[in-house]
Amino acid sequence: MTQTKTIPIFPLDLVLFPRQELPLRIFEPRYKQLVDDCMIGDGQFGVCLIDEKNSVRGWNSPKLIGTIAKITKCEDVNLDGLQLHIETIGRNSFKIKKIIPPSISQPANYDPLSVEGHQEISDLHEKVGTSEKMYIRAEVEMIPEIDENISLEEWQNLIDLWKKKIITQALPQIVEPHALEHVLEQYYLTTETPTLDYVYSLSALGAKDPNELQPILEARTKDELIQRMQQLLTVK
Repeated sequence: MTQTKTIPIFPLDLVLFPRQELPLRIFEPRYKQLVDDCMIGDGQFGVCLIDEKNSVRGWNSPKLIGTIAKITKCEDVNLDGLQLHIETIGRNSFKIKKIIPPSISQPANYDPLSVEGHQEISDLHEKVGTSEKMYIRAEVEMIPEIDENISLEEWQNLIDLWKKKIITQALPQIVEPHALEHVLEQYYLTTETPTLDYVYSLSALGAKDPNELQPILEARTKDELIQRMQQLLTVK
C-alpha cells in the first residue's frame, strides 16, 4: 500500500537528494514556525525545488517531486530566537498529491531580510490566529527508492562523460586530466563500488542550474536514472 502523509513544505532554489546533507539558516517567521513544529513532531519536512511558473498565495510554489529532510541538529544562533541554524539529511523522495496553502498571503513589497518585513508577517499571523500555519503544507505520497546499484562500467561511462563536458566547457582554456581526478577525489567520487549516492553527487558537479537536477531526482528506475544522467552530461 502506498504511504501518504501531510508534511510541511520548504521550497528552495536547490534539489535535495536522498542521504545528502543540507544545512539551512532559518530567519523568516514562517519557516521558524515550520522548524518549531518539526522539532515538536518527527523532525521532518519536505524540500522541493521552487516552481518558478506558479505561486501559492503569492509565495514560492514547490515542484511536485521533492525529498524528505530530517532535522539532525537545531541551534539558536544568537540565543534570541531570531535566527536558527539547522542541519538536515535527505530521506525518501515524495510526490505532492495536494497542496495546502498557508494561512497568510505574501504582502506587497515583502522583504524577508528586513525587520519591518518580519513584523508585517507577525502582525498578519496574529490577525488570522497564531495556531494557523504560515508555511505551505502538502499531502504527499512516498516514492520507493531505486533498489539497484549501478555497475562499475556504467559509473565509469558517466565519469568519462562528465570529464568530456568539463573539458569542452572550459575551452579555449585547457583542463589537465589530473585536475579532474583531483576534483573527483575532493568530492569522494573515486570508487570501485559505486552506488546511487555517487550518481547523485556527480550530477551536482555536472549541472549548471538546479532545474537540471530535478529530472535526476524524478527518475524512478536505474535505467531511467542513467539515461537522464547521460543527457545531463552530454555536451549540447
